[in-house]
Amino acid sequence: MFKVNEAMWDRIVRIVLGVVLLYLGWAGVVTGGWGLFLKIIGFLPLLTGLIGWCPLYTLLKIRTNRA
Repeated sequence: MFKVNEAMWDRIVRIVLGVVLLYLGWAGVVTGGWGLFLKIIGFLPLLTGLIGWCPLYTLLKIRTNRA
């Protein structure tokens, strides 16, 4: 399926960033258009961090893990 191209530290940073962005959007800390933007864009780092594969890394041939 997908080859993992993210190191563990990269995955942790992405998951934390995704959770923070989702919190800012869903908790009402940021409202209006920016809040909606954070709700939508917060899923991207969260999802890539959980599965360990980043499509942009694949396109640019970047790997943060040593495998």
